[in-house]
Amino acid sequence: MKKKILILGGAGFIGSNLGKFLIQNRKIELTLADYSFARDTSEYYTEQEIQSINFIKNDFTSPTAFNALDKDFDFVYMLASVVGVNNTIDHPDEVIRVNTSIIFNCLEWLKTTSVKRVLFSSTSETYSGTTEVLEYPIPTDELVPLCIQDILDPRFTYAITKILGESAFLNYAKKYDFEATVVRYHNAFGPDMGFKHVIPHLVERFMNNETPFRMYGHDQTRAFSYIDDTVKGTVLAMESEIAAGEIFHIGSSQEISIEELIRAVGEIMNYSGEYVEAPTYPGSVSRRCPDISKAKRVLGYKPQIDWRVGLASTVEWYKSYFSKNKSARQDGFKEQEKFN
Repeated sequence: MKKKILILGGAGFIGSNLGKFLIQNRKIELTLADYSFARDTSEYYTEQEIQSINFIKNDFTSPTAFNALDKDFDFVYMLASVVGVNNTIDHPDEVIRVNTSIIFNCLEWLKTTSVKRVLFSSTSETYSGTTEVLEYPIPTDELVPLCIQDILDPRFTYAITKILGESAFLNYAKKYDFEATVVRYHNAFGPDMGFKHVIPHLVERFMNNETPFRMYGHDQTRAFSYIDDTVKGTVLAMESEIAAGEIFHIGSSQEISIEELIRAVGEIMNYSGEYVEAPTYPGSVSRRCPDISKAKRVLGYKPQIDWRVGLASTVEWYKSYFSKNKSARQDGFKEQEKFN
């Protein structure tokens, strides 16, 4: 029997790739719901698949938008949110409004449905202060207390909404008799990931012939997870019989420096100029790498794609985009100095 699946945030980077994986690897009835579908769906789905998918375009910050959804889904992937450093700095009020509204509206809608299981997408940002200020171990596991550095800093508005979401979904699930699982994503990347993240920003700057090339946060470290691995971890968390009520770190344990990432992109872009160190972005933690042993043990999660392999295809996609378009569709590169 076909599973009936809803992806709320189905037009986003992870949502689009998740939908593609599910429609091609599972027998399902798929609904994708989002505020807009800016991505070209033909890049993710065949014409036949598009005909079989139920696309719902609406503003889910309004509770009435949920009236357009069925109430008997087997699985609901709750991925919808506003993300991006630029958004938190320039529009912290919108980050708070949109993310908290969607969380609350989704939970209130779930109370009226027969939905069996929900997966809420969270982020490593939820424990940024824990590792940075309280010096918890890195790689970091799921038992780490959640903490931000400065409640006044708009940079942390996104993290605050995700902390709220984790608590809300896990506690509503116990109260209203559905199962909830939380996944914390760690630097998911890949082709067409949007323009809010470090890799598209780097390609944009190399395409603009920046020289010398400034390495913002050169000595910081991150662990980048290619989208295919991120999607598979997400599906495993949803489908596992023992994942209900649990939190999983989904990402890679390959920790690299930002300088290493920048130079790798420069190599792909055939850059031969000078590199110079530059200031770190405000609110950016010095190290981040997940401990994914719980996801490996409980879910059988095994990331397969080395970051350099994923980086090559990602950079090529953005090179092609910027060769045809003079600037990013949204949230293009913004110099660190302009954040101060």
